[in-house]
Amino acid sequence: MQTQKSFEVSETGMLYLIPTPIGNLEDMTFRAVRLLKEADLIAAEDTRNTQKILNHFEIETSQISFHEHNSKERTKQLVERMLAGETVAQVSDAGMPSISDPGVDLVKAAVDAGIAVVPLPGANAALTALIASGLAPQPFYFYGFLSRKKKTLQSELDLLKNRQETMIFYESPHRLKEMLEQTETVFGSERKIVLARELTKRYEEFIRGSIYDVSKWAQNEQIRGEFCVIVEGNQNPELNEQEAEWMKWTLKEHVEKVLNMQGGTSKQAIKEVAQLRNIQKREVYSAYHEL
Repeated sequence: MQTQKSFEVSETGMLYLIPTPIGNLEDMTFRAVRLLKEADLIAAEDTRNTQKILNHFEIETSQISFHEHNSKERTKQLVERMLAGETVAQVSDAGMPSISDPGVDLVKAAVDAGIAVVPLPGANAALTALIASGLAPQPFYFYGFLSRKKKTLQSELDLLKNRQETMIFYESPHRLKEMLEQTETVFGSERKIVLARELTKRYEEFIRGSIYDVSKWAQNEQIRGEFCVIVEGNQNPELNEQEAEWMKWTLKEHVEKVLNMQGGTSKQAIKEVAQLRNIQKREVYSAYHEL
């Protein structure tokens, strides 16, 4: 167990996770600008892109590149510097760090080293698109980028088609048409979908409709800009026979059924039930051992 009191005096440095604008520089917060100025070092996904922000706000802090191709080497270097007392600010190309960049590795390493990790609120494409989509904002399921491989993409969508939450995806312009075609094939043509592109920029646009209509729109459109795709959850999910059966059981009954059918230890049965139900093992453990 570990407890972090973010702003207690410490001999080590700190890691700040600082969101940057997703298109409109006016969305930069006063606190983000101040901390970028005060930091000893900025770890940036793309130093060229971040430099434009630094120039605009007259920030002179030095940068170091930190991206998927050098994350292992850089993570070690950055943790060493923070342990020596330096403050590091991590930023992604745009939006919230650690969502679609290697920031998660740095966060884990910092936590393991006992370094305080402090997140700042700010610009985020997924939530910005969700609240204006017109679809149910909660519960929602953020998936991020789907696979680039057609076969894997279809498998991923098959696993998602019965989710009842509103789903959020990121998609690049050159892959959008195929993603929509596959989504229509797996999810059906009538499910509601919203495309949001150029968020916060001059040409911000939302395209709302059925998957069929939006897919048809994409076929006749010159696709530009990064997209946030919001898909309506399945209000009538199809359960297979096995799913339909265990949905009737309590967690404790489910573990006991697995033990009776497969044997093994309660630990193994708890793990299997947690995976099947997509919940935390501790939740199953507590229910099974409840008096």
